[in-house]
Amino acid sequence: MVDNDTQATVEVEVGEDVAEPDFDSLSGIVTDGFIGAIGGLVGTAVMTAVLLVGTTLGAFDLNSFSVLARLTGADVLLPSNPAAVGYVIFLGGGMITWPLLFVSIGSYLPGETYAARGIPYGFVLWTGFVLAFYDGYTGVLLALYLLLTLLAHFAYGFALGSVFDYLSKRPTTLV
Repeated sequence: MVDNDTQATVEVEVGEDVAEPDFDSLSGIVTDGFIGAIGGLVGTAVMTAVLLVGTTLGAFDLNSFSVLARLTGADVLLPSNPAAVGYVIFLGGGMITWPLLFVSIGSYLPGETYAARGIPYGFVLWTGFVLAFYDGYTGVLLALYLLLTLLAHFAYGFALGSVFDYLSKRPTTLV
């Protein structure tokens, strides 16, 4: 039986340091852009480390990056080393394009945190990378190429998401 004469009052106190995002704020958008660029830089650095392991094992060729330079015509900037130009283009995509896509679809990916959501995101990116950078590997080298590039993309997604998790708790961000 419920006693209607006694009523409980619950007061909820809202903290002053919780900032509601202002989606029209230029400073919030710029801040989120920097967060994405930092996350992309960290993710690409981790990915590069794994790809360097693949290079030492013979399962990845760094000259594959020269394809990016030739496709864009940027190989004329440094004709003696088009792989370096291609890597700079690769780094730009890892710092700008993929983080922007990640933040826009990140809430629809499976996982509780952005770091966890970055792993399936890395898998999706891997499906294009593995075809674009394939250099005729066979046998054990093909298996190593597939495994190491997949691990590199998992690491990229996880690192990118981890940076978003860490830096998005700032009160001036929108993510």
